[in-house]
Amino acid sequence: MENVNFAMPKFRVSGNRIFTLLVFCFVFLNACSSGAQETKHPNVSGSFYPSSPKVLSEKIDSYLKDAIVPEINGKIIALISPHAGYAYSAAIASHGYKLIQGTDYNTVIVLAPSHYHNFIGISVWPKGKFNTPLGDIEVDSDFAGQLMKELDWARFVPEAFAKEHSLEVQLPFVQKVLPGAKIVPIVMGSPSLSYAEDLAAKLKEIIKSRKDVLVIASTDLSHFHPYHDAKVIDKKTMGYFEGIDCKGLWQAEMGGDAELCGIAPVMTVLSFAKDNDAKIKILKYANSGDVAGDFSRVVGYVSAVFYRGDNPKGDAMLTIEQRKTLLKIARESMENYVTTGKRKEFSVDDPQLTRHQGAFVTLNKSGLLRGCIGRIVSNSPLYEVVADMAIEAAIDDPRFPPVKAKELKDIEIDISVLSPIEEIKGTNQIEVGKHGIIIRRGFFQGLLLPQVATEYGWDRETFLKHTCLKAGLPEDAWKDKTTQISIFSAEVFSEKSIE
Repeated sequence: MENVNFAMPKFRVSGNRIFTLLVFCFVFLNACSSGAQETKHPNVSGSFYPSSPKVLSEKIDSYLKDAIVPEINGKIIALISPHAGYAYSAAIASHGYKLIQGTDYNTVIVLAPSHYHNFIGISVWPKGKFNTPLGDIEVDSDFAGQLMKELDWARFVPEAFAKEHSLEVQLPFVQKVLPGAKIVPIVMGSPSLSYAEDLAAKLKEIIKSRKDVLVIASTDLSHFHPYHDAKVIDKKTMGYFEGIDCKGLWQAEMGGDAELCGIAPVMTVLSFAKDNDAKIKILKYANSGDVAGDFSRVVGYVSAVFYRGDNPKGDAMLTIEQRKTLLKIARESMENYVTTGKRKEFSVDDPQLTRHQGAFVTLNKSGLLRGCIGRIVSNSPLYEVVADMAIEAAIDDPRFPPVKAKELKDIEIDISVLSPIEEIKGTNQIEVGKHGIIIRRGFFQGLLLPQVATEYGWDRETFLKHTCLKAGLPEDAWKDKTTQISIFSAEVFSEKSIE
């Protein structure tokens, strides 16, 4: 290849002129840098959403009016919201925004994936304003500054915002439902499980006890699959959302079993929700085929909220009707298998019952245990886990002979639906009556459900000892630093309790 000389042309400049030139360049570059951070003008106004303030405002009002949303018994701390053109996804997004309309959030953290600029870490817009047709929305410079100060890989990367739409399309909705709220605009680079978890932990640390901060994860789901294939893929993906399973989602994405463009924001919100003991509610799912009528290559959209229960009723994972459905499934599954030797198929559409979640099924006869088997975590829908565990408890619990048909009328069924598992560092985190315990060391593992300690009147140490014994370990194994201790909570209900 021919050598090319890129040397600058030679010229002479006097000393005074050099000084003047340097001062000019410094002032000019500083002004440009400052200006780039003061006001961010829109990238997709007039294409992804209307550029007319009147039309845009009326459109959003219409979307919000048409959205039908459930009552959420708790404080919403985060949303998942789609970011396609409004003609396709705004009707879906409006469900989450309707639930926060007129509430008291003062700071909204918007997490968006980078579609155009490849970089590692996160890019935080540090100060100034973002402009939309509805006016300016101010950046919370204090929050942004603290985040950038405390995370080494959080910095301002202008290129990440230069063309990006995934953050921008959320802003008109924020302006309409939370007028006066400030934003912390964050574009996330190459996805990483550790970065998402670290960012979630840092957000929790900075937010502390504030109740006026909302986090939004901007994402679309699967891209350009045939309509029915897309629905299957999206259902699997949303199963990880519903299980608040950040790690599981990451592994599924890497293995091709889940698909979404905003995995980094969503993993962050899932981790943030788990750190805050939050629950999730899927509000609305659809894809572009439902809107445009082209079913050949569709894109999936979902709106979801994460919330913390503010009262005992709000803490419940399942409604009475959902509990009745699971108990009915357990009963029919067990009876059908015991009498025919065949598994019964069930069809359930309820998002709460199709999320991936662990559960135990317990069989009692005349007040005595007759079988109990469960699954701690699951890659299957909750209703399928319950159906399978009902059969396993009846047939395969090694402590008892298989249940016979003549016994079925005397069997009472209990179900324990498990929360996500959390490894703990200190046993003082265990709350007797609330938490179940899992003890692991090497190939040994033991689990006791929360209700066991309550039934026997155990204190924390006794509960730990019995869990160690269940694992086949010495009763004081929980004191060993090599022993892994995890906790979970369980929602327990029986046929008798909801009659």
